[in-house]
Amino acid sequence: MAVEIKLPQLGESIHEGTIARWLKQPGDRVEKYESLVEITTDKVNIEMPSPYEGVITTLLVAEGETRPVGSPIALIETAAEVAPAAVASPAHTVPGPAGSDESPMRMPAAAKPKGARLSPLVLRLAEEHQVPLAALETLTGSGAGGRVTKEDVLRYVTEHAAGAPLAAATRPAGPAPDTTAVTGRAGDQLMKLSPIRRAIAQRMAQSKREIPHAYGVIEVDMSPVVAWREANKEAWRRDSVPLTYTAFFVQAAADALRALPIVNASWSDEGIVLRKAVNIGVGIAIDEGLIVPVIHNADQLSLGGIARALDDLARRARAGKLGLQDIEGGTFTITNPGVFGSIWSMPIVVPGQAAILATDAIVKRAVVRDDAIAIRPVMHLGLAFDHRIFDGATSMQFLNHLKTAFEGYRGGR
Repeated sequence: MAVEIKLPQLGESIHEGTIARWLKQPGDRVEKYESLVEITTDKVNIEMPSPYEGVITTLLVAEGETRPVGSPIALIETAAEVAPAAVASPAHTVPGPAGSDESPMRMPAAAKPKGARLSPLVLRLAEEHQVPLAALETLTGSGAGGRVTKEDVLRYVTEHAAGAPLAAATRPAGPAPDTTAVTGRAGDQLMKLSPIRRAIAQRMAQSKREIPHAYGVIEVDMSPVVAWREANKEAWRRDSVPLTYTAFFVQAAADALRALPIVNASWSDEGIVLRKAVNIGVGIAIDEGLIVPVIHNADQLSLGGIARALDDLARRARAGKLGLQDIEGGTFTITNPGVFGSIWSMPIVVPGQAAILATDAIVKRAVVRDDAIAIRPVMHLGLAFDHRIFDGATSMQFLNHLKTAFEGYRGGR
């Protein structure tokens, strides 16, 4: 019996996912709970296990395509015995564009290179870029089990078209993609969007469309924090705890969120939801873009506990080993562009939250202290907030709470 495999609910605030890579192809047998497909969301990459045991008969979504939660993504034959025709499908089916009335494109099985493992996306790319199927047979696949991936095809296209002008690929009939048309000129290159980059773009565009942003900025003398960190960082390092400034930011923000719970809130049409838990997301730059793992119950952790959590999350984020529990449930976000030298930032609020704090670079500046000019390590703290939830006075109360904590810092573990 053919059964639909659907895109599961991947988290409380995740409503869609992108098929990054199929780990099984039509005709492959899969055990229950065996990894079936890699799915990318705006927060994390995961391997989805098969909910059934059986033989994959049809892939309904090509690699690189995005579908909402609950959408069918594949068909599996779950009968104890599967007819040979169901295993050796006479054709590979590639879905047409979402929302079109176009029948699926079919490529005869006889045209498939012998021995090659080709996904629907690879077959489509080969057709769009006019790559001979015989050439695909010569490629050494970089995927699992020698499978040819879309990157292998695009690399072949680049290597065999070096120096050629950018050309628009032929697309099947159907609705135009949701993107701005690009006119290629000699030497231009089209950088394809990764699933994470596309998801970030969609979420940030949603935020700017739906949330009326307002901003507050304050200047902070970080002398006490800088002095305490310099005096203690070696001892912390010997304890295998990297003491970053971000740990201080998270600790102070958690305390401020407890003092001003309206900043730890979320907008709904029924009213403002005050979140009980203080779960602080911290932006971490990775090659594909930005990912925001969450320190849960940050207000209950010591400075050392926060520092350890940050180090663990950063390591696993860069290794691609975060799980859903690591990125779900954030109630407030901190982004730290200061590590890249930024001195003034205006971040975008994460949908479902009330505010986001930007911590800029700590730089030495001439400041006036007791009617005298002094050189001090100074930074800007910027708060972007949802003006539906609270107003500028509250934003400055929050920022001043942080300022007081940093300028009066006396240390702690």
